[in-house]
Amino acid sequence: MHEETALEPELPIIDAHHHLWEEGGHSYLLDELTADVRSGHNVVATILVQAGFGYRAEGPEELRSVGETEKVAAFADAAQSQDLAYRPCAAIVPYADLTLGDRLALVLDTHEAASGGRLRGIRHSVSYDSHFPDGIVLRPARRYLMADPAYREGLRLLQRRGLHFEAMLYHEQIPELTELARAMPNLPIMLDHYGTPIGVGWYEGREEERFAQWRESLAELALCPNVYVKTGGLGMIITGARWHERPKPPSSQELAQAWQPWFDATVDLFGVERCVFESNFPVDKAMCSYVTLWNAFKRMSAGAGTTEKAALFHDNAARFYRI
Repeated sequence: MHEETALEPELPIIDAHHHLWEEGGHSYLLDELTADVRSGHNVVATILVQAGFGYRAEGPEELRSVGETEKVAAFADAAQSQDLAYRPCAAIVPYADLTLGDRLALVLDTHEAASGGRLRGIRHSVSYDSHFPDGIVLRPARRYLMADPAYREGLRLLQRRGLHFEAMLYHEQIPELTELARAMPNLPIMLDHYGTPIGVGWYEGREEERFAQWRESLAELALCPNVYVKTGGLGMIITGARWHERPKPPSSQELAQAWQPWFDATVDLFGVERCVFESNFPVDKAMCSYVTLWNAFKRMSAGAGTTEKAALFHDNAARFYRI
């Protein structure tokens, strides 16, 4: 219901975060992803992040998440034979239970074998907020999981294997991530969705307080050079986004205006060298189209130079995910 022409259509992009899934009779698989990716922007590769898709229905519980890696790798292999002019799922970040102890090694081995050389890290969500003890969208993780000795032992195994930790958490937990990053300075960490600032429930109507708390926490995290941040995901309903309730979707100008303070603060603290753009599709597709989303990102970064834009849209993701 709202269409735009892609801005700067020649600018190379790596979409650093998207999912594939089948949910409630609706699919977002290779065909749907390709339709979005090829809708105007120059997306050259994408990063697939865990979303519980295609898990094995049988076998050991800790190996069931390998089903997602198997199915995603099959899509990526099929794309190579179809010559889609971009590399979907060029890197894969699946789930593994980092508290498994000695059994974790086998899980990582199995993911690696299934990935076709695309395994880059692990996402084991630690999302918990004290105002939502029963969870919000996701089932709550055990509180203070990042400080758990068994969890940290799992992270040390990731580090030894050259894998990174994909940090899915809520903004209240950013100080916990800072403590972890300081304790494990050689572990590469990617923070998803700006740290997922919650904007519903208790936080609704406290926008200035929330932003100030988030920025203060992020400033401490930025002192850890092993941490990168994904500047996207603010189209999720839990962040307070309400565009899905309007008769028509927002324009890229509206999105850029709403997201600019978050982006500016993050780049100010982390520098352009440690920020990457992400679509978070199909989750953020509830709010806007793929073309509109990336137009908003391009508007937000309009003041950046050529080298800085290349870093934000492509080079940082290529380096971090080894594309």
